[in-house]
Amino acid sequence: MPEDDHQDSVISFGPFRLFPKSRLLEKDGAQLHIGGRALDILIVLAKRPGEVVGKRELVKSIWADVHVDEGSLRFHVAALRKVLGDAGKSARYVVNVPGRGYCFAAPLAHPASSAAPAPVQAAARASLPPSLARMIGRDDVIDRISSGLSLHRFITVVGPGGIGKTAVAVTVAHRRSADFAGQVFFIDFGPLRDPTLVATAIASAVGLAVGADDPLPALLANLQDKRTLLIFDSCEHVLEILAPLAERLIRDVPQLHVLATSRESFRSEGERIFRLFPLDCPPRRDDLGVGEILAYPAAQLFVDRIAQGSGPLELSREDASLVADICRRLDGIALAIELAASRVNAYGIAGTASLLDSRFSLQWRGRRTAIPRHQTLSAALDWSYDLLSASEGTILRRLSVFVGSFTPEAAAAVASGDGLSPSETSEAIDNLVTKSLIVTSGRTLRYRLLDMTRTYAHGKLAASGEERHVAQRHAEYFRHLLTRAETETSAPLHAWLNTYAGELDNVRAALDWAFSADGNAALGIALTAATVTLWVRLSLFAECRERARTALAVLDDNVEGVDRLRMQLLAALGWSLMYGEGRAREARPILEATHELADRLDDKDFRLRALWGLCIDQFNNGEFGKARALADRFTIIAASSPDETDLMLADRLMAVALHYLGDQTDAAIRIDRVNASLHVLTEKPKIFPLDLGVSTQYFRARILWLRGSADQALELAARNIEEGRANGHALTFCSVLGQSACLLNFFAGDYDAAKRHGVELLGHADRHAVRPWSLWARAFNAMIIARSGDIATGLPLLREELERAGDTRFLPRFLPLLGELAACFGEAGQTDRGLAAIEDVLKRCDERQERWYLPELIRIKGELMLRDAEQSAGAEACFREAMAIAAQQGANFWQLRCAISIARIKMTQSRKEEAADVLEAVCKQLTEGANTADLRMARGLITQLQRDR
Repeated sequence: MPEDDHQDSVISFGPFRLFPKSRLLEKDGAQLHIGGRALDILIVLAKRPGEVVGKRELVKSIWADVHVDEGSLRFHVAALRKVLGDAGKSARYVVNVPGRGYCFAAPLAHPASSAAPAPVQAAARASLPPSLARMIGRDDVIDRISSGLSLHRFITVVGPGGIGKTAVAVTVAHRRSADFAGQVFFIDFGPLRDPTLVATAIASAVGLAVGADDPLPALLANLQDKRTLLIFDSCEHVLEILAPLAERLIRDVPQLHVLATSRESFRSEGERIFRLFPLDCPPRRDDLGVGEILAYPAAQLFVDRIAQGSGPLELSREDASLVADICRRLDGIALAIELAASRVNAYGIAGTASLLDSRFSLQWRGRRTAIPRHQTLSAALDWSYDLLSASEGTILRRLSVFVGSFTPEAAAAVASGDGLSPSETSEAIDNLVTKSLIVTSGRTLRYRLLDMTRTYAHGKLAASGEERHVAQRHAEYFRHLLTRAETETSAPLHAWLNTYAGELDNVRAALDWAFSADGNAALGIALTAATVTLWVRLSLFAECRERARTALAVLDDNVEGVDRLRMQLLAALGWSLMYGEGRAREARPILEATHELADRLDDKDFRLRALWGLCIDQFNNGEFGKARALADRFTIIAASSPDETDLMLADRLMAVALHYLGDQTDAAIRIDRVNASLHVLTEKPKIFPLDLGVSTQYFRARILWLRGSADQALELAARNIEEGRANGHALTFCSVLGQSACLLNFFAGDYDAAKRHGVELLGHADRHAVRPWSLWARAFNAMIIARSGDIATGLPLLREELERAGDTRFLPRFLPLLGELAACFGEAGQTDRGLAAIEDVLKRCDERQERWYLPELIRIKGELMLRDAEQSAGAEACFREAMAIAAQQGANFWQLRCAISIARIKMTQSRKEEAADVLEAVCKQLTEGANTADLRMARGLITQLQRDR
């Protein structure tokens, strides 16, 4: 029976259906893009299944009388295999029979007559792959490139493999297709292994029969009178030939536009480069909600690809955080995100996140229909790596030892050598940047390898046998760098940290390697000692503690300079225990050992560091008399020091000792002397972990407050907060908030401000793992709740937080909280517990000579006694004792509080004249603080007494 004009004999194989008459190919019912010559080859082979068709016979069947070399045939067979998903040796459909030809090897379904799909315009069918149903996070990019094609005739989209260059270019091409009347042609150079065939590939794509050795003249003639858009995809491996050809096409064909994708630019005349960046990822923040995370394109893509495979997904808060982490670790690379999302159905989100820790992730397979080099991350990186020169490959491997970002100086120091000069290294690095294998960032140039690139290159480094050698050079570089950093502490803290803080990730990696089985422990010890200043300046005391312990554990007594190394490491360990953990009892013997070694080595700096630490240790342990003795010793040594900052530190240390001992008058003299000298401070003291200028002010504010200068104290505390925040040193800012801002606003009766500062302190201390301040802030915030009127909530919470603090509550800063706990017991009607608590605190003060808060504690005892009928008669004696001590200390603020308590008693006893006299005598001494709660109360009582008169 003759074949109906409207019927087409279908050839079915695998998921494909071929309609020879209609010249259409479908897969799973969807029409596929396939070049005309590739389709001709498929039709010839599919009509002779299992038969080897010779190459000459194929060429003659496809190109008739036109002379075409075998290179053109190989090119179109490669394009056909790409469409069919054939992959080299595992080809299932079109098999190369060496020396003979090609064979269609797939089993065919029974031929059938079937209605062919409706014909479509040949140019549209043959020119462009289908665009993605949904492009995520690229709308702005697509708009800009699309608009750019109206202004510029040659645009190259540049970026690393897997970032989405092809998808963007195809989407732009579909959008602009109508503007070019369908004359849009897509040329994928990925399968092309012979760069000399680029002109042939272009000519074939636009429908030219390539019969001459040089197809360029015919190509130029064919394109002359047409407004045409050529999409050149995956060009990086054929640029030597394609770049001058593209330049020639743009120059000689006025209506031609080219949109190219490549991992590096063409560097051709007229080219405009559009660098495609990774998808935006959610930042590393704990407070991001699910909706906020899903507002970022990287997270949207991850969830979208999961939904395609598993259906709609409702993320929990925990899952959303994991998604954010996965996207960050994959650097926002679209291909990597899609491949990770493909694992979720089998492993779940948490399981997929854990799988990222292994190199197995480089082998995850994606869509079967993806081009081979995009089916795994490893394949994508193999494609780039195989295009590198020998020197570029070597440099990329060596740079994989870096973690995070690194400077050009670091790259040159670590990667050069062993046959590569610094200039050759710099040139290779520039080429790797150009080829999108190294990314740059920051106003000050820094390099970084994307995580998947680093993982891949590190595997190559391990295979090369160079890993240990390069890791050692990496560790040595950072030891030298941080040894130099210790000599540059005269720079402002923020400038110093801008230079060195960014190196911490690499220092950690170097230390991990140095103390590993294959590492170099001696180098690790030296690097640990050199890094102490950085850890201290970043307030990373817990990390400093653990690293110092690791180094001390392997320190060999036979190593040259062992005493100096041990001294440096012990000092670091002692300070980190004292400042970072509040574990004073552990710190003392370590600091004593440091002092002994400093004496043996006659090292002035470390002798003063040890004395400073021991003095603070005595403060923390409540030995204030011993602390003053150590401050005296510090002062004697500092007097002979050529470093004027040592004398300033001596005055500050003595001021703090006097303050805690209750001598506010002499403390003020000392702290004012430090303040007056701050303008000559040219560098940060080597032996002091805090900012001397900022830390001087919060103790000045405390002393000013106690001496009755309330307005000056509060103004200074507010200014100190801004200075501390700008300073950027975590421990310093904790002290700014805790030592003055929180406490002084509480004393002033401004509980809202006190609460605000307390919350900020807690967040800051938790964020930077400064445990003693975190414990204090929790207890302080509980006290504010209780003293703000919610005694039922605040009192048990305050007790709980003080209990949680453990031995840390013996730090001087906890004394006011312990006093307020006793007062809160009284407010709650638990007078007996309040009196017991206050007696415990008074005993502590007596044993420790901790006298700065003593007047207030005795006053609180008097207030508690007033609540007890049996003891109320002794209350006034307590108030008068407290007032006498306050006067002796020069603490006018405590005198004011005592005067209020005395006046209230006298008013209940109808001794109003005496009450007025007590209040007026104290108020006359106070010229500031009119808006503070205590002075308002005192003046209110005076006014009431005057009315009663």
